Amino acid sequence: MNATPTAGAQRTEPAEERTGSCLCGRIRFNAQGPAVFPHTCECEHCQKLGGTPVMWWVGFKTITWIGDGGEPTWYETFPGEAKRGFCPTCGSRVAAIDSDIPEIGINVTALDDTSGEDLVPIHASFHDNAVRWLPSVAETEPGTANRS
Repeated sequence: MNATPTAGAQRTEPAEERTGSCLCGRIRFNAQGPAVFPHTCECEHCQKLGGTPVMWWVGFKTITWIGDGGEPTWYETFPGEAKRGFCPTCGSRVAAIDSDIPEIGINVTALDDTSGEDLVPIHASFHDNAVRWLPSVAETEPGTANRS
């Protein structure tokens, strides 16, 4: 989830507290505050991390880890800059922390309810790295940044 929100890209409508978990349920969390910068990411790291051509991220100001497994295990994708959180039991990828973004990124598919309008992607990060056979998400602003 290494993308900086563009001006006007943040969602500001208030959101109720959201809950989510990993596949096995050991890592559970509450997400508080409005959903910030919902987007897809097609960078090489997200593709390898998720085992999929695209991941779906959203930021929240506050995450409280409430499951028996506590906080996820963190892997530093870019040491000192970005790390990704996963469940050490089932391997689910649930979160990301980037040093240049104040919110904690949550893999939207880890949320218990993904139906909120404020979760619809507004940006496609690293779109130039997308697989060619997968159509773009409608009404997203494509990003072409590459990370070296």
